[in-house]
Amino acid sequence: MGAFAVWRWLRRKPGPAPEPDRAEELRAKLAESKAVVEERAAFEEGETPVDEADPDARRRSVHDAARARLDELSGSGPNEG
Repeated sequence: MGAFAVWRWLRRKPGPAPEPDRAEELRAKLAESKAVVEERAAFEEGETPVDEADPDARRRSVHDAARARLDELSGSGPNEG
């Protein structure tokens, strides 16, 4: 019986491989998400908040720029009266 126990002990399969460190994976994901949040915050700094936006002023500036460009292309600019 003792020989059978030794034989089983020698033939046993190694245990399951240790799982990767879950804490390290989570730390890496957290660091990545913080970087994304910081990038988004930096991107949104240049944006005008909706409650501060003046769509009429923006519309006027776009139309004025388009008219100026059309005048430039048609050759009837303000200097060529």
